[in-house]
Amino acid sequence: MSDFDAVDVIRAKRDGRALSDGEIDWVVAAYTDGRVADEQMSALLMAIYLNGMEDREISRWTEAMIRSGERMVLDVDRPTTDKHSTGGVGDKITLPLAPLVAACGAVVPQLSGRGLGHTGGTLDKLESIPGWRAQLTSEEYRAQLRDVGAVICAAGDTLAPADKKLYALRDVTGTVDAIPLIASSIMSKKIAEGAQALTLDVKFGSGAFMREYIDAERLAYTMVRLGSDAGVITTALLTSMDAPLGRSAGNALEVAEALDVLAGGGPPDVVELTLALAREMLASVGIDRDPADVLASGGAMDKWREMIAAQGGDPAAPLPVARETHTVVASESGVLTGMDAYAVGIAAWRLGAGRARKEDAVSATAGVTWHAVVGDRIVKDQPIFTLHSDDPGRFGRALEALEGALRIEIDQQFTAPPLIRETIRG
Repeated sequence: MSDFDAVDVIRAKRDGRALSDGEIDWVVAAYTDGRVADEQMSALLMAIYLNGMEDREISRWTEAMIRSGERMVLDVDRPTTDKHSTGGVGDKITLPLAPLVAACGAVVPQLSGRGLGHTGGTLDKLESIPGWRAQLTSEEYRAQLRDVGAVICAAGDTLAPADKKLYALRDVTGTVDAIPLIASSIMSKKIAEGAQALTLDVKFGSGAFMREYIDAERLAYTMVRLGSDAGVITTALLTSMDAPLGRSAGNALEVAEALDVLAGGGPPDVVELTLALAREMLASVGIDRDPADVLASGGAMDKWREMIAAQGGDPAAPLPVARETHTVVASESGVLTGMDAYAVGIAAWRLGAGRARKEDAVSATAGVTWHAVVGDRIVKDQPIFTLHSDDPGRFGRALEALEGALRIEIDQQFTAPPLIRETIRG
């Protein structure tokens, strides 16, 4: 017979009491193995959402989720460092970043996810490459880390299974955006991955999960503390997602842009953020190399080809291209002082690049490209957006999403705000 009861735990948090370590350990384990019902955990999640958690509670909740599965041991002889982004529009940074950091001498174990709603998923993007596969066995995963130095793949079912079950419940109970639950969800998986160091890209703004800077900052501090307490060297960069990142949102479109970066070009903001994250990842494990030099040398592109081939992909194969396009032009002349990342993300989603439910299929070719960025001077009738889809019937709703997405002003003194606002180190 258990020392704890689900209703007592719910009442405690409902009434604002901090849960004990024993209560947290029990309720997470009992929910994972089915002894606590969905409706009971739903009530507890809502109580947490409304009343919050102390730092100690968040740490213990995270530890309990890690203990629900395996904590991986990476059998490699080089420093291991990982990166996680809280998600945004046009955020393809993982694609050039993982091979770049690996080419600098670190090992990058990147367990990634799929897109939902207006934000894209790294695995969806990579699956636009012919032959590439996201699912690897544990043996294949470890072998690729040893032989190639980097892997981007789906997480297995043994990694923090409590989080998988809890996230599905949060999604349908209106409790996703609670900082204790977000932080423990992200960090339980990342700590369980087994890397020595973790660099977080915590986004704020219209296209981010956390729209307000103060909330993103609080989330970043919470995650850095969780990582540091667990013995993982953790750093967070707070980066703007008011405007979309790069020049494209969509699966194959973003892979093409990542390839431009690896070839020594690409949009300046994507290059800036890739290099900033790479420097943090390398510094955290004591590797003194300038990733800009490695990028310029072509070493990162070579590593990319190795990574793609190791997972069955053909790095030389052409990427799929949408059968239909539609161009949107500027309605007036002036300086582009705003491009709503959320609106662009919704347009890409409606074109087929994203999914409404986790089981939905996505289009490899759908998406949006933009031909000007915040701070640019534009003229009336200049092409601003190109919509891409195999189904031209999707253009209408995508165009509705983009109505009002641009802010154009006459002010010639406008300077675009910085991409990286703050760095938090553990």
